[in-house]
Amino acid sequence: MGSDLKESVIQAAKLMAISARTAPKARGIDDVEIMVVADDAELEKIAKTMEEIGSELGKKFFIRDADNVRKSDALLLIGVKASKPKDLDCGGCGYPTCEEFRKAVRKSGSGYSGPSCAFQLMDLGIAVGSAVKTASLLNVDNRIMFSVGVAAIRLGLLKNSEIVLGIPLSAYGKSIYFDRKPKT
Repeated sequence: MGSDLKESVIQAAKLMAISARTAPKARGIDDVEIMVVADDAELEKIAKTMEEIGSELGKKFFIRDADNVRKSDALLLIGVKASKPKDLDCGGCGYPTCEEFRKAVRKSGSGYSGPSCAFQLMDLGIAVGSAVKTASLLNVDNRIMFSVGVAAIRLGLLKNSEIVLGIPLSAYGKSIYFDRKPKT
């Protein structure tokens, strides 16, 4: 892709970051972390980590998604510290109070650890939704990817986030993020 088009996609990523930052947050407390990645070497590092995770876990979609990251011009990472409750005692985490949630032993899955504060996850979802709405308005192809977020966590890219989603971005004649087949 030409450098002018790549720069435009990077600018779109920055505008998406603004949308994520200004999205409404529970209790007005902003625990969302955001990072734009546009350096080709950094994108490759994330892609390689995705392939490693895919091989370790036997999840072929990580390997397929790594190809998408390599072909992308930019990547937006959005995460939250899911272990930090919003002190609403809502029970959405599986514990009756936030104090009991704080005492819970966190257990690792194959990507994330939990339990997680339901309101932190909602804040993440709203921020991601606001970001991809902006990408849509700008006609920038994108796809929300769990696999990218897991690689970002492993690489420690967002220092305070325990749940991360990645949004790779590109501008080709046809979106590279759909009609995909897993690597065999």
